[in-house]
This record gives sequence, C-alpha cells and structure tokens, in this order.
Amino acid sequence: MYDVIIAGCGPTGAMLAAELRLHDVRVLVLEKETEPASFVRIVGLHIRSLELMAMRGLLDRILPHGRRRPAGGFFAAIPKPAPKGLDSAHAYLLGIPQPVIVRLLEEHAIDLGAQVRRGRAVVGLEQDDEGVTVELADGEQLRSRYLVGCDGGRSTVRKLLGVGFPGEPARTETLMGEMEVGVPQEEIAAKVAEIGETRQRFWLRPFGEKVYSVLVPAAGVGDRAEPPTLEDFRQQLRAIAGTDFGVHSPRWLSRFGDATRLAERYRVGRVLLAGDAAHVHPPLGGQGLNLGVQDAFNLGWKLAAQIRGWAPETLLDTYQAERRPVAEDVLDNTRAQTELSSAGPGPRAVRRLLTELMDFDEVNRFLIEKITAIGVRYDFGEGPDLLGRRLRDIDVKQGRLYDLLHRGRGLLLDRTEHLTAGGWSDRVDHLADPTAGLDVPCVLLRPDGHVAWIGDDQRDLDGHLSRWFGETAGSD
Repeated sequence: MYDVIIAGCGPTGAMLAAELRLHDVRVLVLEKETEPASFVRIVGLHIRSLELMAMRGLLDRILPHGRRRPAGGFFAAIPKPAPKGLDSAHAYLLGIPQPVIVRLLEEHAIDLGAQVRRGRAVVGLEQDDEGVTVELADGEQLRSRYLVGCDGGRSTVRKLLGVGFPGEPARTETLMGEMEVGVPQEEIAAKVAEIGETRQRFWLRPFGEKVYSVLVPAAGVGDRAEPPTLEDFRQQLRAIAGTDFGVHSPRWLSRFGDATRLAERYRVGRVLLAGDAAHVHPPLGGQGLNLGVQDAFNLGWKLAAQIRGWAPETLLDTYQAERRPVAEDVLDNTRAQTELSSAGPGPRAVRRLLTELMDFDEVNRFLIEKITAIGVRYDFGEGPDLLGRRLRDIDVKQGRLYDLLHRGRGLLLDRTEHLTAGGWSDRVDHLADPTAGLDVPCVLLRPDGHVAWIGDDQRDLDGHLSRWFGETAGSD
C-alpha cells in the first residue's frame, strides 16, 4: 500500500512527488502517456517559482537549460519594463522548454525515491475511511492512503469525484508556435506593427536566428487534443496579414482557447486536486505552469504531515483555503487580459488607458507582483503585512536563507538568540542569527517559505508552532 498515488506526471505531479519524498512518504506517480511529450513548447518560470526552485536546491540544475528574460511586459503583453527593485533575488523570467522542465522535475522526484509508472491510466476510484482504491485501465487495482489528481484540465480524477468545474467555455482559439520565416525582419516588424494597432492576439517575435514565436487567431474553436498543422498557421497568417511570411520548419505548434474554469472543491475526503485539474485559464501572462507548481509546494508538506501523523486537525484543509483564492485571482486577471486583447473599440480604449496608468510605478509593480505571484498573501489573521507572505532570499550567517530550506522543513529565524523550536525540532530547524537581514525580531517560516509568525515571545511562538506543526514529539 502506498501513502500517496499521484495521477499525472506533469510539472505539478512531479513537483508534488518530490515534496512528499522529502518527508519519506511512499509515492507512486501514474502517467497515462507512455512517453514524455515530444513537442518543444517554451514556458516561463516566474519569480515565485524560481524562488521555490532555489528553496529546494533545484535552481542551479535548471538555469543552464533556460534563457533569462526581463520581468516585464507580462500583463496583456503591454510593453512596460519591470519596475526597479523588485523584492526578489530572482527578478527575471526563465524561458525553458516544457519537456525539459518536466524531465528535470521528474528526475528530481525519482532521485528522492518516488516511483513513476508510464502508460498507466486511472479509470476508477473508490475511497473509504482507510484509503483509496485506484483502478487502472488494464484492470489492476492499487491502494493508497491518499490520491492526488494532477492529471490536467480534462482530469479523470476530478470527473470520477463528481466535483463541479464551473466557468466559461472557450469562445476563441489561438494558434501558437515557433518556426522559421522566409522574409526579412524589417518586413515582419512593419507588418506586425500595422496589425498590432487593431489586433492584440497577433505577433511574430524573433526567438533566435531566423526563428520566430508566432501567435495568430485560429479560424474557430476546434479540438485542442488535435495539434494544429503548419498549413493552419499559413492560412490564418494570410487571412489576417495578407502573407504567410514564408513560415517553415516548425519547432512546435499548439493551440489554446480562452476557457476559464475553477473546481468547486480541491478536496473530497482522501482525494485532492492540484494544477490544471483544479483550474484552467488562458495562458496570458504565462501563469498556468507556475500556478500548478505553487499548488504542489503548498500541498506537499501538509499532506506529508498528515501521513506522518503530526498534522494539526485542520492543516490539510488550509490547502484549499489558501490556494483556491489564488487561482480565483489568476482566473480574473486572465479574463481581464483577454478583454484587453480584444479588437473592439471599447477594449482598445481601456488598453490605452491602462498603458498610461502603468507608467505609474505603483500600478506597474502591482501587476507584476500579481502575475509573478510574489504578491500572494495568505490569510493568517491579524498581524504585520509580512505575515502570510513569502520571505525573500536574504543573507544569513550561513550564506543564503533559501539554502536552509532544501529539506522541506519549517525554519525559526531568530535574531534575538533567545528563542527555541523546542519539541518541534524534529520538523522545524532553528537559526539564531542577530545579523540576518530582517527588520523584525524573529520569523517562523513554513516549509513553503511563507511567514507563519512574527515576534519575540516564546509562549506566543509555541502557540504558532502548535498551530502549523502539531503537537510536540511525545505529547499525548
């Protein structure tokens, strides 16, 4: 019997498996596809995801495979530079091929001891008070204490649970890909500038020698399971631009719609949902993969605590309480970006107004922090603004803060040198460092890097240690 079975070995599933293995949870990942995706789609890791990778010691492994880009121009592709002094040591976007990031995260999970079985599709589930029985397409049945559906927007696990997935169906569809072109760059730039005055869902952007990222509206809404062809791109380019720019030799081709949906619940008993299984939205702002990976970081340590037996009674419920509002906000900002990308005179007028407003640093900063998720603040009750937010990677006497979080444990960062993690030291590390770059006496960090407590009183600290990390070892 496994502790956790994860359906789906995309970025969310692989990251969750790794997080669970940090706590010696027995994990099996089931992936219905027999081979990893072959098409090379470039995705972007935003600031918060880069910070999470640094927390687990993964960033140095990932960086050589990606390309750094400025952290600006994300919101509705309005070309504004990132505001100065973003509160992060990783204030950039990392463009990386999706198959590469999936492979690296899967290798990380396997290195930590997770099992991954490909060509294994989940077709049924039943749960009871002790666990979940998972049925596979070949009739095999497996048992686990918990099941997590990380199996995408068409999630089988979500459908088997009967969890509603309300929202809006796709109204429009867009083709996106990378390919070579056969005309001079000056001709492309002139035509894109001309069309860009009335259409926002259209671009050809250079992406290396003779290679361009191409975005063009599709002829209609089709089956997203069927990838588009190069001829589809040529036809739509000719219909909108009057030329197909001589596109050829595609690296990858895909289509996406503007469907926007959010699961009514993230948990039903011993079965949970994460990533696209819980939320789908247009890819404007490049938030989808990041949102799923951040789900995994929030869920992993909580589910591990439940399995290890020290989780407070309501800890696992905080997964939905914290992450569903974040997804709601992402859905809303992608709805707004979709409207701003419309060709009508009203949306174009609003876009012009917002473009002017983004010249104010406060507006530009607010939107960048929203898209990159460094503005997320969980509701931990009354307290200083830092409470519930993530703590940036600061200097400490042992080097960098995030280097102390590789094991996925809590951390008491103590500038007073008078506090202690006491009976929670088996799950919370303690660093007494009066030189730490903080303007508060002490902070208690959860394993996901969010600030769970601020103060200098041991009794108050003990209450918060109990709230997040359960009873002390040996307590009745």
